[in-house]
Amino acid sequence: MDSAAGGAGRSPRWPARWPVQPVPPGRWARQEPTVGQARPAVIAAAARRARARPSGNWFAFAASRDVRADRPFGTHVAGRELVAWRDEHGGLVVGPGACPHLGAPLAEGRVACGQLLCRWHGLALRAGGTAEWRPLPAHDDGVLTWVRLDAEGGEEPTERPVLPARPGLGGAVAAVARLEGVCEPSDVVANRLDPWHGSWFHPYSFTRLTVVHAPSTTATDGDDRFVVDVTFRVGPRLGVPVRAEFTCPERRTVVMRIVSGEGEGSVVETHATPLGPGRDGRPRTAVLEATIATSRRPGFTVARGLAPVVRAAMRRAATRLWRDDLAYAERRYALRAAEAGGRSERGHT
Repeated sequence: MDSAAGGAGRSPRWPARWPVQPVPPGRWARQEPTVGQARPAVIAAAARRARARPSGNWFAFAASRDVRADRPFGTHVAGRELVAWRDEHGGLVVGPGACPHLGAPLAEGRVACGQLLCRWHGLALRAGGTAEWRPLPAHDDGVLTWVRLDAEGGEEPTERPVLPARPGLGGAVAAVARLEGVCEPSDVVANRLDPWHGSWFHPYSFTRLTVVHAPSTTATDGDDRFVVDVTFRVGPRLGVPVRAEFTCPERRTVVMRIVSGEGEGSVVETHATPLGPGRDGRPRTAVLEATIATSRRPGFTVARGLAPVVRAAMRRAATRLWRDDLAYAERRYALRAAEAGGRSERGHT
């Protein structure tokens, strides 16, 4: 990694080989403005290209760890009520969330011996389904669970979700954070395709952020990526400098991959899943942020041995970031909705 990724300002007594480097104190208001670089046309074009990429009608809906064999998991995806559980072999089962008998919520049922039992009258559902209740195509990639909804996706279906390359899970630590916001998936994707806001909006996590490459408004797949040099804060005056790239493998996913520096090969996947309208009629979107961290350093073996603690810390960090970024995405949606409402009113006058 070149000096642009964090070498400037290093103490001559601090070994360059150490992953954690000193971060000189600085005032938030004195950092270099990025407003001139964060061109709306570039962000909009990148988001538009992402929306054009097929998903095969697959939607990420939960962390793999959250779908269990001892209780059902209920959710909504694209306006459909769903229920998920594990069969007697640990396989993922996903299907309609309403009991075919009298419409009871199956997410409030019980799982016993791989069967889902409805609490209202005891109807038993197996992985193979019944004439009235059919399971949906589902996939578990070891980090996230997915469901395929062909009617809602409206694309040519694929056998498996479009997944980015990941570190091998046997040598990594993976964690998933899930939050919901009043916005559309495109607002979440656009947020991630604006790396310039990182050190301004999240100074508690990022500093010394420089976008070293941004795609043009007409970029092709081979060059459709953002490359960023950034230091992740691990304390008030300590940070880990890395170089990372942002790409979109499909329409509702943005992947940040560390391409050099500590944790090279680690990825952070941001998946935006439409849930459907809330009671107020406005759209809800779930953000599932999957972090798969790896390192060649011997000390990472110790971190893997403390995986439950490390996962909890990773989830807390992602949740803090996305509480802020969902406010950003919700604001983007609200402005767009207000503008559309204004046009509608003007059209009726």
